[in-house]
Amino acid sequence: MAIERIIDASVSSDDVDEQKIEITLRPQSFNEYIGQDRLKNNLKLAIDAAKKRGEPIDHVLLYGPPGLGKTTMATVIANEMGKNIRITAGPAIERAGDLASILTNLSDGDILFIDEIHRLGRSVEEVLYGAMEDFKLDIMIGKGPAARSVRLDLPKFTVIGATTRTGALTAPLRDRFGIIHRLEFYTPDEIARIIKRASNILSSKIDTKAAEILSTRARLTPRIANRLLKRVRDYADVNGDGIIDVPTTTAALNLLEIDELGLDPGDRNLLNRIIDNYGNNPVGLNTIAALTGDEATTIEDFYEPYLLQIGFIERTPRGRRVTAKGHKHVGKTYNKEGNQQKLV
Repeated sequence: MAIERIIDASVSSDDVDEQKIEITLRPQSFNEYIGQDRLKNNLKLAIDAAKKRGEPIDHVLLYGPPGLGKTTMATVIANEMGKNIRITAGPAIERAGDLASILTNLSDGDILFIDEIHRLGRSVEEVLYGAMEDFKLDIMIGKGPAARSVRLDLPKFTVIGATTRTGALTAPLRDRFGIIHRLEFYTPDEIARIIKRASNILSSKIDTKAAEILSTRARLTPRIANRLLKRVRDYADVNGDGIIDVPTTTAALNLLEIDELGLDPGDRNLLNRIIDNYGNNPVGLNTIAALTGDEATTIEDFYEPYLLQIGFIERTPRGRRVTAKGHKHVGKTYNKEGNQQKLV
């Protein structure tokens, strides 16, 4: 059975309150957006050039692990361009007609943000190709021998696509994007600044040292940092005077079972299951999924990126294996033979 995780970079579609708070914490301009300096500099140049020519910015593809700010960056781009943004998701566009309805309701310069764009259906993708490249929409009217193709002119718009799995995109779709950038993990200092900004918006007082502690346990991800901040704020309101200080932060994180590197019970369970069952031998993705009770895509999208980033697991041609650092963190010895035992 999968462990419910507080440290999960995804946003539940059922949690309306969390979505509302998530929106209020999002920066609205490049000046408010902390981190991703290389990406911001490149996008600023593209936006300034597009505005100078009076044209829409080229199509943009943003990729990287969840929670790093792809949706937020799309909103910032729209605000910097001074244009409207229409937000949808790949799974929500089931038929070519759904896409046609969205595209025909756009205005010149509008931005269409498609989250999880790698999950678009093939028939929808084929319609999107022409729309992105020629700003034309080919639709079929009628059925059978009487069917005919009609080409409609579309306003000049910009597609911003976001994906956690760029390798799942088809080459023709990927080639339609003129600007392709990866969002990188943030530094602890950037995360601490994000936490301080969020605490001000939430009208919560937080000590600098407490923000630094949270920043080391947020898995270098803003969404997780904001989520942890809200949970610690709850603890401070119930068990203290509402001020988020070091003792309050430490106690709240201990209650949530978030360790000093940001690993939660789910992460530690994954590492322990691999070590206990396979020692130092590589393990296939599907086997890991069976051991933990999670789906393979969950392992790839939510566990692996951070564990790879901090060097606790590594990919080999034969599968995933836990590194010496990973063994040490969960209190087990590491040797080449793969025999493990608890550290005393």
